[in-house]
Amino acid sequence: MSDGPLIRLAGITKTYGRGQAAFHALRGIDLVVETGDFVAIMGPSGSGKSTAMNIIGCLDTPTQGSYLFDGAKVEDLTRNGRALLRRHYLGFVFQGFNLLARTTALENVELPLIYRGEPAARRHAAARAALAQVGLAGWEHHTPGELSGGQQQRVAIARAIVTHPRVLLADEPTGNLDSVNSVEIMEFIRGLNRDRGITVLMVTHEPEMAAYAKRVVRFVDGRIDSDHRSEDNA
Repeated sequence: MSDGPLIRLAGITKTYGRGQAAFHALRGIDLVVETGDFVAIMGPSGSGKSTAMNIIGCLDTPTQGSYLFDGAKVEDLTRNGRALLRRHYLGFVFQGFNLLARTTALENVELPLIYRGEPAARRHAAARAALAQVGLAGWEHHTPGELSGGQQQRVAIARAIVTHPRVLLADEPTGNLDSVNSVEIMEFIRGLNRDRGITVLMVTHEPEMAAYAKRVVRFVDGRIDSDHRSEDNA
């Protein structure tokens, strides 16, 4: 474990295409995230916030610049190395839940453990525990079609935390939920950050959801326009 910040982006650029058709999604991003932080990433469509999240999540690679995760140079990792980093240190929650429709809640939550090669008995126990943590004990054998939107997002969060990640990356986690379920999900994510020390980075368009974060970083035109820490959530 490094003595430095958990995440450090330095001079990160991302360009798609070439010549006159080139699109500069990121234009030199510098960002530091400490262990235990809760960062809301905001900005208009096309501002680069999702591209930055994909790079942090090792789902994409920068065109230029340096990305350090706990002191390790991510740009020097092979594709398999980046996959291992995702598998062991990162958890993902998406707006669309991304659950397998014909499998049960328990089986959906087990998926990351299958990729890690965990034995079946250990997978079952860990998945049941994760579902209980999100308030879905007793719902293990229901498929997504038998669950409400809020319950489906809870299954997605259970899947994200079943591996005990250091970082939770949430992309519009309340985008498909009504206001009541949105508040419940955000309270739970804030609890993961506060009580378990999980570092959270969350893309959102909604100021009400960003208000749960300790810090709000705004992207505009591929650059960081502002970076403010909340005194209320510090």
